[in-house]
Amino acid sequence: MDPLREGASPVASGAETSSDPPAAGPAPPPPAERPEPSRNRPAVPPNWPELSDEELLNLRLCDLPLAIQGSKLEARIQQLYDELAARQILFRPHVWLSDEWFTPDGVGGVAVPFYLAHPRLEKLEEAMMLEVEGGTDEWCMKIMRHEAGHAIDHAFELHRRRKRRKLFGSSTLEYPQFYTPKPYSKSFVLHLDAWYAQSHPDEDFAETFAVWLAPDTHWRTRYGGWPALRKLEYMDELMKQLAGEQPARVSRRRVYPLARLKRTLRQHYARKSAHYGLEYPDFYDRDLRRLFSENSGTMSAARFLSRMRKDVLRRVARWTGEYQYTINQVIEDMIVRCRELKLRLDRPEDQVKLEFTVMLTVQTMNYLHSGRHRVAL
Repeated sequence: MDPLREGASPVASGAETSSDPPAAGPAPPPPAERPEPSRNRPAVPPNWPELSDEELLNLRLCDLPLAIQGSKLEARIQQLYDELAARQILFRPHVWLSDEWFTPDGVGGVAVPFYLAHPRLEKLEEAMMLEVEGGTDEWCMKIMRHEAGHAIDHAFELHRRRKRRKLFGSSTLEYPQFYTPKPYSKSFVLHLDAWYAQSHPDEDFAETFAVWLAPDTHWRTRYGGWPALRKLEYMDELMKQLAGEQPARVSRRRVYPLARLKRTLRQHYARKSAHYGLEYPDFYDRDLRRLFSENSGTMSAARFLSRMRKDVLRRVARWTGEYQYTINQVIEDMIVRCRELKLRLDRPEDQVKLEFTVMLTVQTMNYLHSGRHRVAL
């Protein structure tokens, strides 16, 4: 998972701390994350969780009094460590709070988004982005395993191995801003949404590691007959070689720690919203005219779509793997077009809601499978 950055390489950034010695032996408790004091910064009121969304958006990321210790992240990190221990992997990625999920190049650790450290910020994230990435235990662990795959790749420099390059591709390939997935491909495991393994060789490796690490996945059966099985078998072989081993040298830097991010939550979400607000082709009019009437009706189509938007976008996002935020932009465009065409609802609401949900799903999937679809990284 890649952060939304301003162009500087994370490794080159000065926003990092020095390395600690690599962890060894039994799984240690997750490290405490304490806010770093800064000069002349405004005090955050003790009752900050009671602030309105509008008031919260004025706070700077670095001023948020957050810590991994004592949050639900603590147990999730420990679960990851336990899963690694069960596989006799001694390496433990260090974890810190930042603005997004990411694992910096060359670093044996994982940054997790700040909002997962407090329920009030999860609520704000949902209000701003319509979902909370990693908000449930299951979803969070899937991402944790994925990022741990990157961390172990960096720690042991596995990208240098010839067979690894042959199966997954070269790590030196430039990350695309967008990628075009092939939904029916069996050459990649299916783990995170949007066929994420297809975005880059390093993501393919991390996704394969995550499937391999997850308890009770039965990957040999699940991927039997798939070309992706060769990658999983190699991962199994590779991790057995690393069992009981520690990397000779591993960076324990903390890149872009939360305490050094000076922008406000408002600025953070403006950038994030712009990143995921992808454009869809203009193919709405014909389908909208089939669903709604240009004559009389009990309710405007724009009002109807606005009322049922939340339920529909969750369903379509779940079925297609597309970001809720992106689908919401499509619905918003449709609402605007309905208003411009002066369309109205002239049939039973339940019937039209079902037809609209199917139509939106089909259009999204057609766009995905057409090869024109691009997923933001």
